[in-house]
Amino acid sequence: MNQDDLVQRVTTLRQQLRDHNYRYYVLDDPAVSDAEYDMLMRDLRSIEAAHPEFVTPDSPTQRVGAAPSDKFAKVQHPVPMYSLGNAFDEHDLRAWRERVLRLLGADAKLAFVAEPKIDGLAIALTYENGQFVRGATRGDGEIGEDVTVNLRTIASIPLVLHDPGTFANQSTETTNNSIPGTQISTIPSRIEVRGEVYMRTADFAALNQRLAAAGERVAANPRNAAAGSLRQKDPRVTSTRPLRFFAYAVGPFEGVQIQSQWEALGLLRALGFPINADARQFGDFEQAIQYCHTWMARRNTLLYEADGIVIKVDRFAQQAELGVVGRDPRWAIAFKFPAQEVTSKLLDIVVNVGRTGVVTPNAVIEPINIGGVVVRNASLHNADYIAERDIRIGDYVTVKRAGDVIPYIIGPIVAKRDSNEQLWKMPECCPVCNTPLDRIEGEVAYRCPNFAICPAQLVRRIEHFVSRGAMDIVGIGEKQVQLFVDRQLVKDVSDLYRLRAADFEGMEGFGERRIRNLLTAIENSKSQPLSRLITGLGIRFVGTVAAQAFAERFGSLDALATATEEQMTAIDGIGPAAAGSVVQFFSLAYNRVLIQKLKDVGVQPVAQSSATAKVSNALDGKTFVITGALPSLSRDQAGDLIAAHGGKVTGSVTKKTSYLLIGADPGGNKYNKAVELGIPQIDEAGLLALVNTPATHTENKEPTPSAEHDVGQFNTDNQMRLDL
Repeated sequence: MNQDDLVQRVTTLRQQLRDHNYRYYVLDDPAVSDAEYDMLMRDLRSIEAAHPEFVTPDSPTQRVGAAPSDKFAKVQHPVPMYSLGNAFDEHDLRAWRERVLRLLGADAKLAFVAEPKIDGLAIALTYENGQFVRGATRGDGEIGEDVTVNLRTIASIPLVLHDPGTFANQSTETTNNSIPGTQISTIPSRIEVRGEVYMRTADFAALNQRLAAAGERVAANPRNAAAGSLRQKDPRVTSTRPLRFFAYAVGPFEGVQIQSQWEALGLLRALGFPINADARQFGDFEQAIQYCHTWMARRNTLLYEADGIVIKVDRFAQQAELGVVGRDPRWAIAFKFPAQEVTSKLLDIVVNVGRTGVVTPNAVIEPINIGGVVVRNASLHNADYIAERDIRIGDYVTVKRAGDVIPYIIGPIVAKRDSNEQLWKMPECCPVCNTPLDRIEGEVAYRCPNFAICPAQLVRRIEHFVSRGAMDIVGIGEKQVQLFVDRQLVKDVSDLYRLRAADFEGMEGFGERRIRNLLTAIENSKSQPLSRLITGLGIRFVGTVAAQAFAERFGSLDALATATEEQMTAIDGIGPAAAGSVVQFFSLAYNRVLIQKLKDVGVQPVAQSSATAKVSNALDGKTFVITGALPSLSRDQAGDLIAAHGGKVTGSVTKKTSYLLIGADPGGNKYNKAVELGIPQIDEAGLLALVNTPATHTENKEPTPSAEHDVGQFNTDNQMRLDL
């Protein structure tokens, strides 16, 4: 391909990717599968890698990579970014409207635009001749900070404005039930776009989980997490955070004519910016009030935090006439929702012990009602979180709950202290087995090292052993495991295979049929595949994929137990952390005894090989790494599907990885490594498209894009592309 052809190919690829980005983020009408999208991105990356002279700052590949900054430059906003006055009930809203009419005249014809008030970080984006040139935080309203390089990493912020005339099917209606379209067909020569950088609640919970596990400081709430992520000195860190953007206003603009807020939203949408789909235009103010109430009723179902609805006078000419008082525009008001931050008394701090011995503090509070849910317990994350915020037993504390996220303590109300509060510190010994706790330098986690005897760890380990991803013993759950341990029927997992019908005598809920089914399930599990037994042992850093790789390579538990780290890391996808953890596991006398006891009770796992019935060559030569929970396939099923079409699954991301298959609650290390190496990311739908297999379980979900980040409890339709 000659130079001119290469230039044309690069230009075409970039435009195709921008168009697909616009269809995905703005129109919610993707025209290609994620796999096809990833192929386009990979083609562009390969050309730019071979010809660095073609790389431009606005290329869809340039979302990550700028050098860290020592400080942020100051930016003077051309027009101040004002704050908003608040209304807390209908009376306040009507009083605001009356003030507007007094200033404009009682016979003024008014229209209003109502938009959700997203709880994020306000920013201003400047575009010149369609190119993103600068982005700044709100700061004090007059002067903000230049965070351009970090904003470039947010996929929903276009680096090049979309041509408004590209898609003729854009709606030009301005009904109450649709986001406005626009009849403008040219890109502004200059425009400042204002909006909110935010983080979805489930993404925030997952991020905090990941930060805590890595020994890093967790954020107090999604807004703080978004602000902290955007103000990272290193944009590569920002690129790993699940940030999103909603546009809601324009600052100064040139080269287009718009007369109202509603027209501005239509223009922003046409230019490629995500607009909140819940924005509405009203000619009747009473309808606007009713919409506020209706929308507020949905508050706990939202994917993001919002603390109200902003109502604006629609026409720009009327806004200019109304002006500003102090720092608040007279033409807008925020109808604030009742807070989901409530006050309660912290009665106690208790600690829980997990399967791997991690000891986690949790708050016991006076019962309170938050959004219709009675809350008695709340998360405190870790001991450092408590110390940093000086949270004390007896404090009145602020408790927050958003959607389905577990309630958590934000901090104490120091002004309400009466000197009876008690400082708390992590106990020196395990609260269950009284073993002194360990804390590895540099980590936030405290651990109980008594793996062999600690009853709390035993309960968690048995739960893991019988789980569907491991030995899959149907009929044994959390309550049954606790009962078996409490009655000292099970002292390690091998004791499950020694249970007899007589052991259940007198136990409530255990009838003859249930006992028979349970014992049958236990007996059948003895011949589970070797990989399931390896998974069930709960070796740190060894999940289902690594267990499968070990089973295929070594063929037996004895061979794995005597393998060296060098032999293990020679397996594609096995890193030093997993290999070292396996060696350490089998070096402990307790674990060697446990393996022998499992043999003694007849646990004879089925030997495995990599042979799988092959149905096509669609994935020949392709290597996949799986992270997160897929919507309809288990990891084993996904691995079998990949193998059936000629591909293979490994446990860690390397340069040889073809795709990162990503689902809900993905692991941060795998995702970050994939981003660093430029590995394409696909979801389950993308995998099925690659092998031309229809989805088996859709649950009316929208098509899912490539994954964005580390997430906890979130649906696959909450994800976004990070490669754009």
